[in-house]
Order: sequence, then structure tokens, then C-alpha cells
Amino acid sequence: MKSMAQLEYHYGLKIRVYPSDRQKQLIKLNSDASRFVYNEMVAIGKELWQLKQVKLPIDTVQARIKQLELRQNAKQMSNHFQFLEDKRIDSLAKANAIRNYRKAWKAFRKVHGTGVPKFHRKSYAWRYQTNCQYIKQKTAQLTNGTVCFEDLKHILVPKLGRLRIKGSHKRLLSRQAETRIGTVTITKDAADRFFLSMQLGSDTPFITKPAKTNRQTGIDLNTKNFLTTSDGKVVANPRYYRTIKGRLAKAQRVLSRRARRAKKEHRPLRNSKNYQKQRLVVAKIHAQILDRRKNFLHNVSTTLIKNHDLVVAEELRSKNLLKNHALAMSIADVGWRTFLGMLTYKADLYGRQFVTVNPRNTTQTCHRCDFVMGTEGTDKLRLADREWTCPKCHTHHVRDHNAAQNILIKGIAKLA
Repeated sequence: MKSMAQLEYHYGLKIRVYPSDRQKQLIKLNSDASRFVYNEMVAIGKELWQLKQVKLPIDTVQARIKQLELRQNAKQMSNHFQFLEDKRIDSLAKANAIRNYRKAWKAFRKVHGTGVPKFHRKSYAWRYQTNCQYIKQKTAQLTNGTVCFEDLKHILVPKLGRLRIKGSHKRLLSRQAETRIGTVTITKDAADRFFLSMQLGSDTPFITKPAKTNRQTGIDLNTKNFLTTSDGKVVANPRYYRTIKGRLAKAQRVLSRRARRAKKEHRPLRNSKNYQKQRLVVAKIHAQILDRRKNFLHNVSTTLIKNHDLVVAEELRSKNLLKNHALAMSIADVGWRTFLGMLTYKADLYGRQFVTVNPRNTTQTCHRCDFVMGTEGTDKLRLADREWTCPKCHTHHVRDHNAAQNILIKGIAKLA
């Protein structure tokens, strides 16, 4: 049987689960154990670094280093902390926490983006990982591992048992091809919703690649309209956060008052029932905004990828753009980086091409004669200038449509 790394195609599946009260307690227990093991690995790493700064061969220091190095695996850590030997804790959850710590170090050495691994703090969100194992099985299927689908509405998970599920897994269960389940992640978000995410692998494609369309498009992302294509089509900006921020602000004010009252009466917020009820209200409003935005981005990105062989977009750095306080809320509301990420993986999934180009002068350049505004004594276009006429060839441009055409030209040139 092939491992996940040896399989050619990979696919992610996320489904909603509805655990019982007993299963919720088990998820909480495993989440806490996973977080403890990860934090213990961080603490051991910090202490080892400090001890290794001592250059003198002191016996006590060397003995401590050896003791800490031996503890850096799941079995030795469980022996040292007896509560980790609880039969209700999944052993693979502890092993995955250690593996995630080592992956975090590898990512730091490769990218240097988010810094060294840090302690995971306790929060209202729960999370732990396990794996699907195929014991004495000749072929891997969605129905014969330690994590397996019992029927269309139930899944079996180690330690948790039978879970009621809802999602987009029905199409995958009808596959006849060999399909392996890899890492399985059980999560609870701040709105008290439970999800199960799994990594799938197979030598057969999960998606049937559509036929060639012989169509290309460039897209200009902006805050006035969500995007404008080089064909002149405009997708309106739904502004999900702006439409609901009044209700969210009111709920947050109530939450703040209840927090102040609990602190005044010296009650912990976790034990304050009124505070927790209102916290859930605020979390559900945030979840509603997130779900609506993601649904919109999925629909737009899938439509673009399916209907075009080549999609070209600007390489936008949202982190830099958010420094503009006048536009920060509008930029965060549209979700550009999430959208570009969706286009990237869906292009691979459907066998299309997606290219990003440098956005420099895409707005200021005439796509017909390549004249750049701001040169030869002309003024640069301001954000308020939505239409303009080229001083050289006298072509009238709609700002966003012209930018989308320039982006497509740049993308074709990049591929050439």
C-alpha cells in the first residue's frame, strides 16, 4: 500500500460534525493534551538552547541536556507526565503535536516569516490531529481504515467513536478508485461549531478536468467593485462586513458591559454565564461574515477558473496595503489574499493556468499605445479618476477595464 507522499493526487475535505456531550468532552481532553505536548516541546527547546550556551563541561548541565533530549518523543513524555497516559487520549494526537513543532522549526528555517515556534495559548477554539491507519488492509478506501465513513451520515473516529456528519463527502464515497485518508483534524471554532478536516490521496484525479475553452482573462481587483475582467465584466463588491458591522458593534458593546460587570464582582469570565452567552452571539456574527465571504470567493474563483484557460491577476501584498488606514477596513473586507490563494489551488485542480504579475503602472498605462501617465509632463491618475483619455492616442478608458487588459498583456508576456 502506498503512503500519502507516494500518491499522485491530493485533496482536502472539510465536513461539519455534531458530537454528543461525551464526545465534546473527549475532544476537549485531546485538544488540551495536544496543546500541552506542543508547549512542553517549546519549553524544552528554549531550555536546551540556554543550557547549550554554557561552554564549560559541567556535569549537572550535561546531565540535564541529556534528560531533556530523551524527553522529546511522545512515549518518554507520557512516562514523565502520567496524566498523558489517560486511555481517553489519542496517542497519535501527542505524536502529531511533536511533529507539528518540528514542522514549525523547518518552516522558520526555510521562510523566516513568523519567527520561532511559540507557546499555544488556551482559547475558546479547540484543535487536535490524528491519523487514519490501515491495519492488515490490502487497499486503502474511505470505508476500511481506523477513520472511516460508516454511511452517508456517520463517520468513525478513534477514541470518539461514531460521529454524525454533514458536508460535501457524498460524491467522494461513490468513487471506485483507491483513496487513502491521511491526517485528520478535529476542530471547534469560537462559535462552538465542530468540524472534521481530512487529507485524501489517490492515484486517480478527484476532479474531472474540463475541456479547453481557448479563453484568457485578466482581472483587476479593487474596493469599489470586487473585480473587473479584461472582457469588461464587473463583479460587485458585496461588502459583507460593512453591511453587518452595526449589529456587530451593538453586540460587542453588550459583551464589554458584561465583562466589566464580571470583573467588578471578581468573577472569572469563563465562569460568567451571561458573558459566555454574549460571547457566543458575537462569535456567531463573525462566523456569519466569514462564511458569506468564503462562499462568495469560492463561487467567483471557481467560475473564473472553469471558464478560462488562463487567468492573470495582480500580485497584491495585503499586509502592506493594510497600512493605509483610510482603506484598511475595505481591503480586509474583500479578502484579496484568500481569493488569490483559491485561484492558485483551483488552477492546479482543474488543469488551468493562473499567473500573477507585478501591478506597477497597470492603472497608469494605456493598453493601446503603452503611454504611461505621469510622464512627458502629464499628471498621474488619482484614485478618484475612474475614466480618462490617453493624451497620445486619444483612446477613452474606463480605469479598471484598462488595468485588467494591461494585466492580461503582462501575464501573456510573462508566460512567453
